[in-house]
Amino acid sequence: MAQHETCSSWLLVLSLLSIIVSFYRVSCVNLDHENGYISAVGDSGMRRDGLRVAIEAWNQCNEVGEEVPKMGSPRVADCFDVYKASPKSQGENNCSLCNAIPYMLVHRVTEEENRLGIGKSFLGLEKKAILDVNHYAVQKEVYLGSKCQVEDKPNPWQFWMIMLKNGNMDTYAAKCPKNGLLSGPYGPDNNFPCFGKGCMNQPLIFHNYTTLQGANRTTLKGSFYGTWDLHSKSRTENNSSFYSVKWKKELGKGSWIFHHVLKTSNKYPWLMLYLRSDATFGFSGGYHYPTRGMLKIIPESPNFKVKFTLNVIKGGGPNSQFYLMDIGSCWKNNGKLCDGNVTTDVTRYSEMILNPETPSWCKPDSPKLCPPYHIFSNGSRIHRNDTIRFPYEAYHMYCAPGNGEYIEEPNVHCDPYSNPQPQEILQILPHPVWGDYGYPTRKGDGWIGDPKTWELDVGKLSQSLYFYQDPGTTPAIRKWTSINLGTEIYKDPNQVAEWTVTDFDILVPK
Repeated sequence: MAQHETCSSWLLVLSLLSIIVSFYRVSCVNLDHENGYISAVGDSGMRRDGLRVAIEAWNQCNEVGEEVPKMGSPRVADCFDVYKASPKSQGENNCSLCNAIPYMLVHRVTEEENRLGIGKSFLGLEKKAILDVNHYAVQKEVYLGSKCQVEDKPNPWQFWMIMLKNGNMDTYAAKCPKNGLLSGPYGPDNNFPCFGKGCMNQPLIFHNYTTLQGANRTTLKGSFYGTWDLHSKSRTENNSSFYSVKWKKELGKGSWIFHHVLKTSNKYPWLMLYLRSDATFGFSGGYHYPTRGMLKIIPESPNFKVKFTLNVIKGGGPNSQFYLMDIGSCWKNNGKLCDGNVTTDVTRYSEMILNPETPSWCKPDSPKLCPPYHIFSNGSRIHRNDTIRFPYEAYHMYCAPGNGEYIEEPNVHCDPYSNPQPQEILQILPHPVWGDYGYPTRKGDGWIGDPKTWELDVGKLSQSLYFYQDPGTTPAIRKWTSINLGTEIYKDPNQVAEWTVTDFDILVPK
């Protein structure tokens, strides 16, 4: 066949997508690890060429509240598969066009679908949600998940989730419940920043779909970026908030590199940006409605480990609660599983703060911000009143759930507004007591200029941490539906955090 005929034939079959294709990707099957572990995430080690990634944005109480004009509901996905042509004969490899376009991407979510917002219908949307911004976002996430879903064993999975959150709260707007109960307007409240009406707004979300780039078109690149300062003229303005997540990978080689940037501003001093591995079905940590994610197996204490490589480039200032690891779950105070009842469900969080500037608020002379007990890796338990042996400096703070009836005194209740239901938070700091679990033992480990590959025994640690339960009840089975890392810049304007994550994996017993 002549060369021009070969190229014409190639164009025809390419346009009809009737070529014989092979799915060009790194296999996503579970890999057997040395100690009998397998991956709990669909994209083990972030090595699958056909990426699945999405972004979600929340206000202070994990709701939407109000959409940004022309942005749609704040749920956007970038999901694609990579295809390589299989030539009909050896001779067709001589076609210059064939060599110029050896691979192509097939995206599963369109721009029109990503811009869906209230008032616009889609498959599966309930009628009652079409004008309800909060429920619309939930159902849009489920819809995008169906477009991105990858069939796998033991369960299908959808995407890595990038989470944005705005900590502003307008206390006069009464948009957030208090410990799951309806709450009316009140204020002023210095606990929450707010410049006035509209301060709880969602961000602008811009999207560069993943494309093949580079001289040989073998480099995959894409990004999400935007700002909460809706009227800023430029994202580079000194006093504008900004976020960016870029992803990059070479076809068939290594891990995706997720590059994160978060900047606060005077109007938006409390912002959050996390990379999340969430449950593929059911509730994720912090939510009371169905979510979608990467966890095809839900990790359960004490039997799971988390591996990743983290490079912190900029820390985000002294109030950046940079989480080496943030785990989220939900169970009631009687130990039973959460069922969506926001008055009795309790979100449970544990977070290791990597930032060496973060102080310990847990003090021997003021134990209210300490957990009642510390449990060592050998199982021995020390009460916080034991001022000689209790490791106060291992804790940043502990706060108790607002609906706990038998909480030990003295205590501090967690912020009752920042989750749809009550929450319990235990934040820990680098300290020798965590060394047995692979966590940092001294301040500065893994911080700026010290990139590390971590293998954390999160399962054993999470089993030993104190969480409140009503006396006499059966201890909860601790299943962690969200495993995250990232930062929360807490009420500190004009700070910048920047970091990369690669090779993320969660391992459970085979």
